[in-house]
Amino acid sequence: MEAELVVLATSGATTLITLMISDAWVQVKERVAHVLDRGGAKQDDVLRELETSRAALLHAIESGDGTRAAAIEVEWRSRLLHLLQSSPALAEDLQSLPAPAAGTVYNHISGRVRSGLVIQAGRIEGSTIHAPLDGHSGGTER
Repeated sequence: MEAELVVLATSGATTLITLMISDAWVQVKERVAHVLDRGGAKQDDVLRELETSRAALLHAIESGDGTRAAAIEVEWRSRLLHLLQSSPALAEDLQSLPAPAAGTVYNHISGRVRSGLVIQAGRIEGSTIHAPLDGHSGGTER
């Protein structure tokens, strides 16, 4: 039973973190807080904790701090495991949380580049990109 709870806590934390960085967060955060409130906390307190975690997560992602982002997920996995151990009925509610939409993609670009062109696509055919060769405007084709 313990292994099942660990798997559920891990899956729940991954889903929670993915929801926090998605556009769906606005729609699901109160439902998440309601589910987590079953552990005995007040829903407003849980909402504040979720928003604090989300802000820290977004800051970590924006600053390229993968270690901090991973630590936030570990914190939620630990918290979910504790809640599941004290209230096994929470498992059903946790599993009812919406999964992030299929096809939702989050990409983070980090590094020392201050500006530049980024293209993300599933498939590009027959495109011409015009960019300055020397960093000045001029539209010279590359």
